[in-house]
Amino acid sequence: MVDRRGLKVGRRTMRNKTDMSAKLERTLPRAAYVSDEFFNRERERLFFGEWFCVGRADEAPNPGDYLVFDIAGESMLLVRGKNGELRVFFNVCRHRGSQLVPSTERVTRRFASTVRCPYHSWTYELDGRLRTAPYLEDGQDLCKADLPLHQAAVDTWGGFVFVRVNGTSGPTLAAQLGPIPDRLTRYPLDELKIARRISYDIAANWKAMLENYNECYHCGPVHPELCDLVPAFKKKGGAELDWERGIPHRDGAYTFTKSGTTTRRPFEALNEDERSRHKGELAYPNLLLSLSADHVAAFTVWPHGPAKTTILCDFLFHPDEMANEAFDPSDAVDFWDLVNRQDWRICESVQRGMTSRVFQYGYYAPMESASLDIRRYIADRLGPS
Repeated sequence: MVDRRGLKVGRRTMRNKTDMSAKLERTLPRAAYVSDEFFNRERERLFFGEWFCVGRADEAPNPGDYLVFDIAGESMLLVRGKNGELRVFFNVCRHRGSQLVPSTERVTRRFASTVRCPYHSWTYELDGRLRTAPYLEDGQDLCKADLPLHQAAVDTWGGFVFVRVNGTSGPTLAAQLGPIPDRLTRYPLDELKIARRISYDIAANWKAMLENYNECYHCGPVHPELCDLVPAFKKKGGAELDWERGIPHRDGAYTFTKSGTTTRRPFEALNEDERSRHKGELAYPNLLLSLSADHVAAFTVWPHGPAKTTILCDFLFHPDEMANEAFDPSDAVDFWDLVNRQDWRICESVQRGMTSRVFQYGYYAPMESASLDIRRYIADRLGPS
């Protein structure tokens, strides 16, 4: 079997032969979902050490535009420079540590021409160089060249912006994404724009939601409306889904709306399968893509603690469609919002259950083989649990 990331997935490795459920793979242990200590390890190795998707490049389209965001407690600034280049800085002044933009929320605004600290007015160029420090002379009191803003690594793919908090050492973004860009080459991701965004605050571990996304064993009992649109999601518990080719809709349907149809045109370069089937991709650690013929639902996962996660769901459409006077994304947005809320409710139920003293680990059924990938991902980076 092949999961939606294109990785070969085995069903029956690492069996515990003394366990009554020996034919089922174990999940990660309880601590991986409820422990502060485990979350702190993830914070350093995954959220800071890997390429973390923070949004879309068009959220800061013009010179001086900036976006404030928080990655697992670290406040960052995405800034569009005068030359159009994107840079990401820690939201910290080099003088006394004040936040340059005092905010605990995600904020999008524009600097006039420089970045000025609100505390003592140390002022920085948009490329991070220290420009002025009031009443201090360069070369006498300080060396401005030694005090630029602290930077993180930044890269883009498909219109998405990725940040590596711990700097430039490590694999490239292309290496981390692996085969995903090639599988999505006909979707015009670079050109798409955000038409609507929904923010969800969820009382569940981030991995529980990725595991949920990676299987459809739950779709029959949890998503009746979705299974009416995509009957394959409940056939044999989703055991025979071909994510690489895409999942067929019911007869006459071809997109993720309640009716399965829309007045929007499909993306121009799609092949015949992509015009009628639904595709999904999971780019660890925090980007989930669900691709229809006319729109893309892009989920960025923002972990805050073992049982606290925010998910931003961006609904992406082609700008030509958005320019149409009759454009209304509600048919897709409303359907997705229904499905999303069903998912988040069941994930919160899972999280509550995993706090029980009797829960030590769960099991993956054979049709949940793709969810095993989260276990391998964690083990590769944090070691055996």
